[in-house]
Amino acid sequence: MAEFDVDLFVIGGGSGGVRAARIAAGHGARVMIAEEYRMGGTCVIRGCVPKKLFVIGSHVRHEIEDAAGFGWTIPPATFDWPTLIANKDKEIARLEAAYTANVEKSGAQIVKSRAVIEDKHTVRLLENDRTITARYILIATGGAPNHGAMIPGIEHVISSNEAFHLKTQPKRIVIQGGGYIALEFAGIFAGFGSDVTVIYRGDNILRGFDEDVRAHVRSEMERQGITILTGCTVAKVDRHGDEFTTHLSNGSSVASDQVMFAIGRHPAVADLGLEKAGVAINPKNGGIAVDHFSKSSVDNIYAIGDVTHRHNLTPVAIREGHAFADTVFGKREVKVDHATIPTAVFSQPEVGTVGLTETEARAQFSHVDIYKTNFRPIKATMSGRDTRMLIKLVVDGATDRVLGCHIVGDAAAEITQAVAIAVKMKATKADFDATIALHPTAAEELVTMRTLAKRYVRDMTAE
Repeated sequence: MAEFDVDLFVIGGGSGGVRAARIAAGHGARVMIAEEYRMGGTCVIRGCVPKKLFVIGSHVRHEIEDAAGFGWTIPPATFDWPTLIANKDKEIARLEAAYTANVEKSGAQIVKSRAVIEDKHTVRLLENDRTITARYILIATGGAPNHGAMIPGIEHVISSNEAFHLKTQPKRIVIQGGGYIALEFAGIFAGFGSDVTVIYRGDNILRGFDEDVRAHVRSEMERQGITILTGCTVAKVDRHGDEFTTHLSNGSSVASDQVMFAIGRHPAVADLGLEKAGVAINPKNGGIAVDHFSKSSVDNIYAIGDVTHRHNLTPVAIREGHAFADTVFGKREVKVDHATIPTAVFSQPEVGTVGLTETEARAQFSHVDIYKTNFRPIKATMSGRDTRMLIKLVVDGATDRVLGCHIVGDAAAEITQAVAIAVKMKATKADFDATIALHPTAAEELVTMRTLAKRYVRDMTAE
């Protein structure tokens, strides 16, 4: 008789948990994975995938407007929100079925239940009050929207979760937040024709991104008619039937048909029974504390993805899940390299970035060279759209290594994914310069920028 019911019990059927379960099963482990909501997790069900579908749909209005410059005459178009929601739901259901099928094909067993930890080797399935013993437990419960302080009227506020299921499109919407989710939904709703107001507490949106990127994105969004109010927060939300009045900390107010908060997400660690097993929480970020191999403070309990609050990106969770399975069941230690992670913001305009910002590079290196270009993309020359694209390289002036790449504009994410390979390989500016341009493209600017925009030299001996 086996000592444990399973070799691995995974709590959470998102991208990271699913990858870990499949790879571990492929290594011969007996695996059970519990998901209380829908297989696929945040990214597939109510995050990256449906959001990108909405972004693509919201671009259509711009494409129709731009068509006239290329000789097209298009009759007035109409948009139907319920059709968008229905078709999105159909695609998400297809993906959920694919995730489920792939897990089952791997040999892992899926249970549809919330699972909580009873002790370091035992979990309880709340659906039928059944206990399962496991040699290893992997926590991959992700994160959840955080609305912040309990202000008056907070019950009227929706998160991105609910935004995917609205019955009707709001004609006016207030969105609090200045990061990925807030700006992506601002672009989505504006693209579909809603009047959008963004509220952010800081001095500018996209905190943590390169300063040129932050300024460029804000300028472009405001040019599109999106109102961005910084240096204030939502203090109160009043409801009047189907309308809302959002009162701001600066004394002003905004009327709307919907109020959405996207001010951040917190790790989903509540009521998991972590304290029963002695699993420690990282006091700095509220996530499960783990080492370089995703091991928690308990030697047989691991955690990956957003629940650790390290780098809250789906591909990172997938890589961590795969590395965990290879390390524990594949008999080879695999440590995930969290340096130089590319990321994209599917705002409008789109952002793609990898490596260090100008500010970060100046703090770490004595010599920093900046190359950048701000230009009108070729499409805009015919469409007449008032828009510009930004491409920026951050270079170590001492070694010529490219430390960071920052792009704002059409296809920024696609371009950055390719550039990330070069940055990861520690390519130099000379390597970029030696590459023949692919013309006519926006990306050719990466290999044709020769004029130095800024040079910083710091006396390291004085520090």
